[in-house]
Amino acid sequence: MPEIAGISRALDAQVAAGATVGCVAVVVDADGVLHESAHGLRAAGGAARMTTDSVFRLFSMTKAIGSVAALRLVDEGLLSLDDAVADILPEFARLQVFDGWDGDAPRYRAPARPVTVRHLMTHTSGLVYDIWNADQSRLIDVTGAPRMSHGRRASLPAFPLHFDPGARWEYGVSTDWLGLVVEEIAGERIEGFLKREILGPLGMGSTDVTFSPDMTARKVAVHAAGPEGWRILDADLPPTPDFFGMGHALNGSGGDYARFLRMILRGGELDGARILGPDSILGLRENAIGDLRVEPAASARPEYGGGIEFFPGVEKTWTLAFMRNEQAIPGMRNAGSIGWAGVMNTHYWIDPTAGLAGVLMMQQLPFLDAGAVAAYEAFERAVYAHVPARTVVAAA
Repeated sequence: MPEIAGISRALDAQVAAGATVGCVAVVVDADGVLHESAHGLRAAGGAARMTTDSVFRLFSMTKAIGSVAALRLVDEGLLSLDDAVADILPEFARLQVFDGWDGDAPRYRAPARPVTVRHLMTHTSGLVYDIWNADQSRLIDVTGAPRMSHGRRASLPAFPLHFDPGARWEYGVSTDWLGLVVEEIAGERIEGFLKREILGPLGMGSTDVTFSPDMTARKVAVHAAGPEGWRILDADLPPTPDFFGMGHALNGSGGDYARFLRMILRGGELDGARILGPDSILGLRENAIGDLRVEPAASARPEYGGGIEFFPGVEKTWTLAFMRNEQAIPGMRNAGSIGWAGVMNTHYWIDPTAGLAGVLMMQQLPFLDAGAVAAYEAFERAVYAHVPARTVVAAA
């Protein structure tokens, strides 16, 4: 297992400072693993040390894999980015645009245009999250519908559009619908499609929508930060949902996710397994929202997450799966780098210019709390300080 001492020292310091209970870090290039390390504990107060094969709840790190699943169908000519979602999933046609409140009663109107697969992939559909949208959080309370993480089809109508498709970028449940599009076109449940088309070919044997007994033995506890220290939360998703939402449903290891990132660095192929063609890889790397920009989002449910704002002041766009920073971050990633995160503070980025990708896996709430941000920044800065300068740009 390769390990770079400077990166490990930076993360050991973060654990010692109380920024996180434990973490796993992986750094890769197109050719292999450059660094892999584990730090701290799997559970606060426990005896089990974190190990590099520890298993985490990926939550929104699932989204990029869901987007790649859809692009597999695009590459095969079975799906177009400009297909109307309602033509594939008739139930989607019932969604209206939320248009404000009359007292406690919500108002709705028809959308100005159909939502397309492209809108779902770029988070320009009008669908939002209740965690970062106060109106949507109130709608959930008013309707009494289960939240999307419960895996119930009854959740879907409770998430209307909040703006006309294509009008702006706002993070939301779009990728859960995208997974249903994949199921309808492929004619099978998404979990089987992922295993056959992505997870299996990439050798991601510790990634699945449910915890196998082997994965359960390596599972990391979820923690909440508080004034009295860390407490452990029950945050597992239901094992038998109506559908596995591609916005959140996967669990996996840092090493597995690094293999997924290497596939993208290598232009859609890894160890002889071709996952995506060059056009789809370009769509994953390039700005796909034109003049729109990724904007900050205030928290509506602070117990789950603070406001979303990566790299304040830096211009950010969105590709078909990732946030893209349009400017370099001094001491960190280059302009044109892509990445995202999961709500339990699992983080990753891909830097095509440097030919590098990194993963930092933690399990703590709230999202982007001060400790998690400090640990992640320390990790990325250590990578660029201690990994020799890369001169080979990954294949397009």
